[in-house]
Amino acid sequence: MAKAEGRIFEFEPESAIRSDFLETFPYPGARQIIVYETPEFSCVCPFSGLPDFGQFWMEYIPDKHCIELKSLKYYLISFRNIGIYQEAATDRLFKDLYEILRPHYLKVVTTYNTRGGINATCTLEKGQRTL
Repeated sequence: MAKAEGRIFEFEPESAIRSDFLETFPYPGARQIIVYETPEFSCVCPFSGLPDFGQFWMEYIPDKHCIELKSLKYYLISFRNIGIYQEAATDRLFKDLYEILRPHYLKVVTTYNTRGGINATCTLEKGQRTL
């Protein structure tokens, strides 16, 4: 298993992500596309131990529920001390949000700040984006 080199900052395992923070509210309305985004997403690279800063963006078409925004913010903040690779963070975000919402359509995109001259964008999508 890879280990951070140099100075070590403690970080937590993926099991410390607080998916239990996520809450929904009933949505009985017509199909609509909802987009939430924030430039304030971060986690920790488990290889280097350094923070990964990025943007979180989600688009969904609700079925019976919408995500409550304060709960989403607390959930996203729970990633900030987690040692998780960028791709795995995106996968976890997608799985947790899909599980609680069960939407008609969901797309999650994370775009990370440049690291080592490389830009990283991770995208997961499920369902049909039709109204």
